Amino acid sequence: MPDLLIELLSEEIPARMQRRASLDFEKLLTDGISELGLSYESSAAFTTPRRLVLVLENVSNKSLGRSEERRGPRTDAPEKAIQGFLKSTGFDLSQLEVRQEKKGEFYYATFQTKGRAAADVISVVLEKIIRNFPWPKSMRWGETSLKWVRPLHSIVCILYDDDGSKIVDINIEGISSGDKTYGHRFMGSGEFSVTSFEDYAAKLKKNYVVLDPSERAEIILQEMKNQAFAQGLELINDLSLLNEVVGLIEWPVVLLGKLEDEFLALPAEVLQTSMREHQKFFSIRNPKDNKVVQFATVANRETADGGSTILSGNQKVLSARLSDAKFFWDNDLRTIKTDGLDVWLEKLKKVTFHNKLGSQFERVERIINLSEIIAKKIGCDPKLAKDAAYISKADLSSEMVYEFPELQGIMGTYYAKKAGYAASVSETCKDHYAP
Repeated sequence: MPDLLIELLSEEIPARMQRRASLDFEKLLTDGISELGLSYESSAAFTTPRRLVLVLENVSNKSLGRSEERRGPRTDAPEKAIQGFLKSTGFDLSQLEVRQEKKGEFYYATFQTKGRAAADVISVVLEKIIRNFPWPKSMRWGETSLKWVRPLHSIVCILYDDDGSKIVDINIEGISSGDKTYGHRFMGSGEFSVTSFEDYAAKLKKNYVVLDPSERAEIILQEMKNQAFAQGLELINDLSLLNEVVGLIEWPVVLLGKLEDEFLALPAEVLQTSMREHQKFFSIRNPKDNKVVQFATVANRETADGGSTILSGNQKVLSARLSDAKFFWDNDLRTIKTDGLDVWLEKLKKVTFHNKLGSQFERVERIINLSEIIAKKIGCDPKLAKDAAYISKADLSSEMVYEFPELQGIMGTYYAKKAGYAASVSETCKDHYAP
């Protein structure tokens, strides 16, 4: 029995949509052909930023014939009802079967559907999927009615076995299926034909495309760790960022760059968040003091200069981003030095917590009251509990947390220490967000 290979090549698919699209594509195709009586042994789906790929093994040569029954009117029903049923089925009365049921005798029409060639079934199902794919957002281009997440360029659809391969014909708005595709947008050698999944994957790699997302992730992770280790540093693992970056590149090239000295005094969390959110960079730290001192970026191509131009451009953009973060940090520290945390608490009076529960400051007052009560019951110092509750939300008024809301609590701990609070009090700013 033959195997099936499908590739849908388009402009870049947003990274956040790729995994869901891969799962949807696999389910829609396998469910679709199964419903039409076509069997297969196993399936596997792959994605890159530009392609959705699906491979099915041991697809049956033709679908199973099917029998479908339709119940008609009772045998003693008015002639008009019986004639209407005959017209809708295309049968004459002699072709109907009479069955005795509790409510009387009924006419039944039985339809026999012959099996269809695998290519015919796949063509019907694939066209329906492409025309109705459940993208969260899609677009139209040109003068056709076809919608896709980004402009669709080509369709590879072949059935293949030891005797060779055969194109499954499909044409959608002028895009015809074939056995030809392209490799990397910049480094690939142009169009090439494929005869099987193994041939396809091998030729993609020769044309600078790593098809399997898990393989791309492993390449990125290991290369970042190796380059960091070679300099006596270590990578700060960030799985969510890794999964996102995997969806942005087809040929991963890891580059390490240094942070400028003026930014090394910033808290590690600030550096890590700024680099992750704005630049999609990974953080590299010195294991001796846990300070973030370098970054790792992943390019989508190899260059003659070993990536130095790419790295230089990234460092310039990063410096601008970190200059902003340093500006927020310096401003917040000046505020603490001149006014302490009280000025931020005062600002919380104008920040709504909930329209029925008052401001953030009123929320803090309730936390203070509860903290003192609980502290007394469990034998803790009510004064320390009150102080901790009082400053717990102060950083919500800071410039840094306004820019990076995900740092709330973390920055509160830094700022409380700068304001002179004991570590046991300062740490609660961060810890009270823990579940």
